[in-house]
Amino acid sequence: MSEAKPFSISRQEVWEAYKRVKANKGAAGVDEESITDFEKRLKKNLYKIWNRMTSGSYFPPPVRMVKIPKANGGERKLGIPTVSDRIAQMVVKRRMEPEVDPLFHPDSYGYRPGKSALDAVGQARQRCWRRDWVIDLDIKGFFDNIDHELLMRAVRKHAKEKWIVLCIERWLKVPEQDENGQLVTARKRHSARRSDQSPIS
Repeated sequence: MSEAKPFSISRQEVWEAYKRVKANKGAAGVDEESITDFEKRLKKNLYKIWNRMTSGSYFPPPVRMVKIPKANGGERKLGIPTVSDRIAQMVVKRRMEPEVDPLFHPDSYGYRPGKSALDAVGQARQRCWRRDWVIDLDIKGFFDNIDHELLMRAVRKHAKEKWIVLCIERWLKVPEQDENGQLVTARKRHSARRSDQSPIS
């Protein structure tokens, strides 16, 4: 890096993050910019991400929300960040994942490097030969209802760089854009969730 910046993120890290995002494909976010569009000014766009992240001035744009039908009825919300924001998220993921992944339980298969749903099915199959019972449970709307303060306490404990904490805090506060183009702030989302929940002591 040739420029003095408060946070140490190499341009190579942003480049590697971009390659991962491109390989994952994905739809356009609120700015309607596809990966192909992003690549028309690739060098400038990647520099902008790097410059803002290293200076601490990176603020994520709203997330486009779409509703996906569930197999058993109902719908679930899916958030689609912009291409630029997915690259910024990938920079953080690639830096933090090696630190926190070893802390996960061996039977945790979701969103883990080198693990998949098929691995989980294979493990369940093996255990079916040793047990004649199964426990099936799910935390309804886990990502919608997780306490952000508790989440940030965990992030602060394990994140070694201040810029990672800063980025994650900002991502948790980013507004959503619904299918009608209306923005819903994080505070309103959180208030709506709390009012829907029964008090638990």
